Amino acid sequence: MTDKELKILNDNLWHSADILRQGAHLAANKYGQPILGLIFLRYADIKNKQFKKEIDEEYNKKKGTRAERSIKQISIEKCGFYLPECAYFDKINDAPDTAEKASLVKQAMEAIEKENPSMIGVLPKEVFGQLVPEEEPELLSRIVRIFKDIPEDISVDLFGEIYEFFLGNFALSEGKDGGTFYTPATVVRYMVDVLNPEPGDKQFLDPACGSGGMFVQAARYMHNHNANETEMMKFRCYGVEKEPDTVKLAKMNLLLNNVRGEINQANSFYADPYDAYGKFDYVMANPPFNVDEVILDKVKDQPRFNEYGVPARKSKSTKKNSDKKETVPNANYLWISYFATALNNKGKAALVMANSASDVGGSELEIRKSMIKSGVIKQMVALPSNMFSSVTLPATLWFFDKQKEFSQKKNEILFIDARNVFTQVDRAHRKFSEEQIKNLGIITKLYDGDTQAFNELIDEYENNRDTLEDKDYWQSQIDWLLERFPNGIYQDITGLCKVSSLDGEDGIKDQGWSLNAARYVGVVVEDDGLTYEEFCRELKSLNQELNKLNEESKSLASKIYLNIESLIGQ
Repeated sequence: MTDKELKILNDNLWHSADILRQGAHLAANKYGQPILGLIFLRYADIKNKQFKKEIDEEYNKKKGTRAERSIKQISIEKCGFYLPECAYFDKINDAPDTAEKASLVKQAMEAIEKENPSMIGVLPKEVFGQLVPEEEPELLSRIVRIFKDIPEDISVDLFGEIYEFFLGNFALSEGKDGGTFYTPATVVRYMVDVLNPEPGDKQFLDPACGSGGMFVQAARYMHNHNANETEMMKFRCYGVEKEPDTVKLAKMNLLLNNVRGEINQANSFYADPYDAYGKFDYVMANPPFNVDEVILDKVKDQPRFNEYGVPARKSKSTKKNSDKKETVPNANYLWISYFATALNNKGKAALVMANSASDVGGSELEIRKSMIKSGVIKQMVALPSNMFSSVTLPATLWFFDKQKEFSQKKNEILFIDARNVFTQVDRAHRKFSEEQIKNLGIITKLYDGDTQAFNELIDEYENNRDTLEDKDYWQSQIDWLLERFPNGIYQDITGLCKVSSLDGEDGIKDQGWSLNAARYVGVVVEDDGLTYEEFCRELKSLNQELNKLNEESKSLASKIYLNIESLIGQ
């Protein structure tokens, strides 16, 4: 399936959500549960069909021998689960278009959970009764038929992408609330590209895992870099999520993407289900920002939080919670410390954090100084604004590397200002393009001395230029890299990246221990940093956006006029 075909399929499937909005008796923030549940049912059915011949052959081969195993045992080995006949998608789709279909879907999900203990409590069994309103009992059938259109030869990876597409769209439609369970995929892909996770006997923690996107993108990255199945089976993901419904989304996400691991429902401030201190090879998350009700007594004595210091209030007139217990003024640095201390001696971490944490003062400044001096902070990246559905202000990415503490680079940090690197999605949202992810990621690789990766990326773009459409686009990517790093060697680029040391003029100490990238990389005064081709594309994009806004303005003006005319009865 080509990218274009996948987009058409996703758009057609998304039509199911529009149907729900029109007819279902559901709250605005509840559309995702039944849709994602049906995606899972269709996934399970298709994967079962893809392995059915292999399962039957294995069963018949061993039948009647000492090595005989049940269909269920073989299915779990081949597919990762066993699908009972009542959960076959055709059985549900072919049933009469009545309210009884909701009962069939519920029974299918109950049977799946009964036969597969790892799925107990994961599927949204109870919500489907609201999809057969009295005035339109065939509503659920209409939606089921839409998902029947997913081709049965589709790959597991593409099914995972469909699930991620829906998660992202639900996050956008829910606005701020959606951001609590979903981090935009392109931001995560960039984080993973910098982290460069390796498969094998490794452990990966996300203590605020939401719907599990960090795990999925890490697994996809390793698959794309030729990790074999044996290596991937050893790689284990461990997530913590506070919201019960989001735990279900995450578990389904891992199952759909064939990612091995577990998700625990817990509050990461007060529970440590995996005994994380010094244990993990990789840690990634987009934790909630600026939480201010964490009880101090419950965290101050935990090594995972206090190794670099615990945030404290300036005076005794402390803020109290309802139980009159002292709270941490802001939990951002609890998260930051947790990520650093969860790493083993070779561990690496990446997290999304509020911009304000980069140069906040008070007790947080002392914690930051301690971390900088330890050498654990490798890289800071300022993101563009409007990259997240939950906040419009820009955020910052922090990258940790425990091995750096023992290297010659201990007393320096790489700063990248990516605020002007983005692709506009609509008026309110931005993302990274695939090439922007690669171009930003290569800066880190060059800093690490990986010239080969740079040359391979240039070769990739040259091959695309010679074999694909839009040759000017691919040439502009080559130009962007070669103009900044002509010899395939890292160098500081004004307005983009800079390596800063602790000491010296304008060093980190001189900048008040700030980790704000803009303080270090500077700005381009006379040149906007764009090639002529990039400028033309940017201008064309802005012109198209202006035209779109003008058309919307005309439509709204017309509606306002007609509404006013209707109100005054003329």
